[in-house]
This record gives sequence, structure tokens and C-alpha cells, in this order.
Amino acid sequence: MGKLAVQKYFSFMMLIITFLLMIFTFVGLFGGDVPPGGNTARAMLVYALPLLIAGNAFFLIYWLVLRRFHWMIMPLVTLLCCIPYIGTLYKFGSINEKADAMPGFKISSYNVAMFGRETSGFMAQDILSEMKKQKVDIVCFQEYSDYAGDKKNSDSYKEYFPYMAVGKSDMVIYSRYPIKNTKNMPFEMTNNSAMWAEIDINGSIYRVYNVHLETTGINSMLRRASKAQAKGIEVQNNTLYNALYGSYTVGMIARSGQANTVAMDMRDSEVPVIVCGDFNDVPYSYVYNTMLGDKVDGFKECGSGFMHTFRGGKKMVRIDYIFHDKALEGLSYYKKDLSYSDHYPVFMRIATKQ
Repeated sequence: MGKLAVQKYFSFMMLIITFLLMIFTFVGLFGGDVPPGGNTARAMLVYALPLLIAGNAFFLIYWLVLRRFHWMIMPLVTLLCCIPYIGTLYKFGSINEKADAMPGFKISSYNVAMFGRETSGFMAQDILSEMKKQKVDIVCFQEYSDYAGDKKNSDSYKEYFPYMAVGKSDMVIYSRYPIKNTKNMPFEMTNNSAMWAEIDINGSIYRVYNVHLETTGINSMLRRASKAQAKGIEVQNNTLYNALYGSYTVGMIARSGQANTVAMDMRDSEVPVIVCGDFNDVPYSYVYNTMLGDKVDGFKECGSGFMHTFRGGKKMVRIDYIFHDKALEGLSYYKKDLSYSDHYPVFMRIATKQ
């Protein structure tokens, strides 16, 4: 085969890869529009979107360098269609430093991982100090533990947050404003749950949801595999892969059902809704789309820079969110790089639209 023939064959293969990347990317962009049950392969492409986008960017540059402008159209159009998705992870601009001085209130969502199960209460107090420093008015905790040895964390928290709503086991909402009504929303066959509290903020009632959806189970499975290997037990790669894939798809389907339950409850609300929590799912997934509905993603509205909220291992993903009703507007949205949990807390300043 001559040199020219090799070049033509290579270019043809690169063109095929470019086309397939485009197809997979579009399937991923719309993979969250259908429930994952029965469509797990399509739904899984949502999680590959960052890699697919990187691949399209590579081929955009590749065809540009080769001056094959007609073939460059495929990755270019694909990347342009990905701009709304990219906006859920990265936002140009800077944080509004004057937001805290503007009318409104600040809310935070934080999975505190049982405060590390420490018994001294120091971690819970450190987190409370951070909430005071950030001037938080309402905080939604997931994986909350009220007991630190013989002390109750709520005793000290209520000095700053005088109002408290308790959900199932490890869910709580603390507020500096009066709580008028609450509801606990347990999910079947799991410890995960949701809750809401209707809060009177200067005469206006808002319903704040605190949500903790089904976990993936991957981390615990990897830990078990690691312990087995440490004991000299051989773990086959294909067996581990099948177990991980099965665990993730089961969790994905469970989360979709839980998200549907919460979304139905939100539609019945007669007051503006704010949704906080650990969804254990990424932007553009079925869970994300279902929970978002016709609400506003706070980060897309007023965030800045790259947003990821899970700090466990090397998985830099965004799974913690604050959404709000369109009757409200966001003034600022950010996370703090705290090391108390495997999640970062997210903060948002919100006001009523004038």
C-alpha cells in the first residue's frame, strides 16, 4: 500500500471517528430526557459527555490544522450544541462580591458525612462557624448526625439557627427564619429521603426542599474489592466491572424514581420552591432534568468558574445543587473548599424578583 493510500485510509478512519463522536455526543445530550430503566446504555452516555466534548474539541483542532474545513463542521456544530451543558459545569465571569449586602437571603446545601462520626463535636462546630462566616440564613444538611458523644449538635446550632426541621434520620434544615410547616418524604427500600420546610422570610413563604437521592454504591464496592485483594482473594476484572456497572445502573434507576416522587410533590406547592441537596447524579442526567423542571439552576445563573462538589477520590463531578423557582433570582452561587466531608458545601444568595 502506497503512502498516499495510507494517508487516505487514515483520514477516512479519523472521519468515521469524528462522525461517531458527534452521534454519541448528541445521544448523551438527550440521554437524560428519558427514564434510565430500559435505556441504561443511552443514559450512561450522559456521564461520558466531558470526554466526548474533549474528543470533539480535539477533532475540531485536528481538521482545522489540516485545513479540511468541510469536515471541521461536524465537531464545530457539536460543540456549539454543547454550550448549554458546559454552562452547568463552567461559568465565565466573577462572583458578585457585593451580593451579601443586597436584599435577600443566603441558603446552603452540605452533605456533612455524619461529621466524620467523630464524638468530640469539633467538626460540627467548625462547620457552624463557617456557616456564620458565610452569613447563611438557611442550611440543608444531608447525612447529618445530631449526637457527638453525650452532646447534641442541635443545642449549639440553635443559638445561631433558632428554627429546625428534622426529616428521616440524617436530614435536617436549620433556619434563622420561622418554619411554618414541614413534611418528611422517605423513599422505599433505602435510607435516603427528602423533606421540605415552609419558611416565613420577612412575610413571604418559601418551600425549601432538602433532598438526598440514592447513592451509586461504587465507592463501597471498590472498598470491598480492595479489602478482598488485601486478604489475598483474587478479584477478576470482568467480574468487578459487571458488579460496578450493575450497581450503578440499579442506583440510577432508583434515583430516577425518587426524583419523580419529589418532582410530583414540588408541582403541588402553592408557594415558590427552592431545592437543595445531594442528587448523586450529574448535570443533564434524567435525575437532574427531572429535579430542575422549569426551575433555575443557581450555578448557571450566577456562579463562576468550574463547579464540582464531590471531593472523594479523583472524581471531580457536580452532584450537589441549589435550584429555585423563577419568581426568585440568584445573586451569587459558589462552593467552599472545606475538607470536613467528601462533598463541598454550596452557597447561594437569593432574592425576590423586583
